[in-house]
Amino acid sequence: MSYVAPLKDILFVMKDLAGLDEISCLPGCEDATLETAEAILEENARFTSEVIAPLNRSGDQEPSYWKDGEVFTSKGFKEAFKMFGEAGWQGVQHPTEFGGQGLPKLLATPCIEMLHAANLSFALCPLLSDGAIEALLTAGSDADKAMYLENLISGKWTGTMNLTEPQAGSDLAMVRTRAVPQDDGTYKVFGTKIFITYGEHDMAENIVHLVLARTPNAPEGVKGISLFIVPKFLVNADGSLGARNDAHCVSIEHKLGIKASPTCVLQFGDHGGAIGTLVGEENRGLEYMFIMMNAARFGVGMQGIAVAERAYQKAVQYAKDRMQSRDLAGSAGPVAIINHPDVRRMLMSMRAQIEGARALAYVAAAMSDKAHHHADADVRKQNQAAYEYLVPIVKGWSTEMSLNVTSTGVQVHGGMGFIEETGAAQYYRDAQILTIYEGTTAIQANDLIGRKTARDGGAVAKGFIAQVRAVQAELAVSSNADLRAMAAPMAQGADALEEVVNFVVANVKTDIKAVFAGSVLYLKLAGVVLGGWQMGRAALIAEAALQSGGGDTSFNQSKVATARFFAEHILSSASGLRTAIVSGSAGVMALTAEQF
Repeated sequence: MSYVAPLKDILFVMKDLAGLDEISCLPGCEDATLETAEAILEENARFTSEVIAPLNRSGDQEPSYWKDGEVFTSKGFKEAFKMFGEAGWQGVQHPTEFGGQGLPKLLATPCIEMLHAANLSFALCPLLSDGAIEALLTAGSDADKAMYLENLISGKWTGTMNLTEPQAGSDLAMVRTRAVPQDDGTYKVFGTKIFITYGEHDMAENIVHLVLARTPNAPEGVKGISLFIVPKFLVNADGSLGARNDAHCVSIEHKLGIKASPTCVLQFGDHGGAIGTLVGEENRGLEYMFIMMNAARFGVGMQGIAVAERAYQKAVQYAKDRMQSRDLAGSAGPVAIINHPDVRRMLMSMRAQIEGARALAYVAAAMSDKAHHHADADVRKQNQAAYEYLVPIVKGWSTEMSLNVTSTGVQVHGGMGFIEETGAAQYYRDAQILTIYEGTTAIQANDLIGRKTARDGGAVAKGFIAQVRAVQAELAVSSNADLRAMAAPMAQGADALEEVVNFVVANVKTDIKAVFAGSVLYLKLAGVVLGGWQMGRAALIAEAALQSGGGDTSFNQSKVATARFFAEHILSSASGLRTAIVSGSAGVMALTAEQF
């Protein structure tokens, strides 16, 4: 089966949970009405399902390949990318002054989800371009913006991030790529970068590499890193393409998943030096690169939700088609396996986790829009802090969720899931990278503890917990038994998260290893509790619609049922996570390195 965008749930989350009406009232966001959103998302759903999704399986079977320094993408990718750019999809959230549509992040987020659900390997190219665009908008000079942004936003050119080196993975203090200043104000760049997504390909006229490197007198460590624009083809003053730059792909990786996406080893300066220009100021490169990384981290979280949705759809279809065993309650012959309780449990687990993660991510996107566009400076500041707290959770929890969901998708297929021909395994293989690139789950968790919890004494985290408790109080007094059943797990979840936040704040300076031993579990706990908070909100809204007789009855009933499942089967894990975090560090650190 192909991909069918879950537009009903997407629009419900945008309108009722993320507050699209409020976003459309912000300065600069007036065009983002519900009517506009529906039109854009319906067209995006059509485009991704008809143009992009059919290339997903063929790209996995016939990946991109490298030959004599050039990379050739999978059949159909080049043509589809041209259509993607011409339709304006690269520019949805980017400024109109450079040819974008200038729409808020809340409206761009479902477009990101649908594109990645349709074809994760294909969608990585636009994702990296988005990051490059964000970095240049923030730190680039007027000349940089004039030279590069319009072509990046149109999809005529694409962008990359160049951080990692053979000896410098997550520790960017180890970056050794050199940038030597020249008399004309440019730099010559020398070094090797690895794991560069779409670092070379045949889908665009030019590739704009953003490269971390050190100038000759730079201080050691991360304080001495600068950011440079090193295009594949040099750009003339009139905007036309000039000579081929000394930046070449010397190989691509052979991977477990995302096989159609070329992951390149780039060599800069083998033939005299790659010509680059400095972005912003020297030694502020890491600061600028974090702009790209934060944009990409949110996008990778959406990848997790997207590939999980695709795996869920495939599992549901198989469960409805596959006839196996008699019904436990009695039947004349074999029934579709969706009638068996444990298959239902697996499908509900997949569905609930996806809906919880989607809701939290879209709410985060709305916070980002308020942080950028709200007229009140205090509201902007408050929403920026809340969004920054949620980014590592959206990235970390959603991608870890995708591993669970895609694995469950294989399990629903049984033995046939282990066979590549069914297609279920591709989603599982593709999802494996999501917890690794753009910062592993542990790196997201370290960020959540250090920058997002300890630094402000847990203030933002406790603000979220207060909102969880407010929803829990509404659930507890509901006349609906399903909603009342959610109240106790949510109360326990709020208590668990608060206890962990207090533990982190109290111990991070005196027993740092004990705190960080539970960092990933804290991230998962925050995702589970805040995802549960959104599911509780969704259930209250759906139940109110059912009571009033408005809306889609089947959809609202399903939302209530899925929210209850989330509370009883997923949110109920919060107490165990709390115990492991607060009391479990001794077990983590008990053995010496030699004892392993």
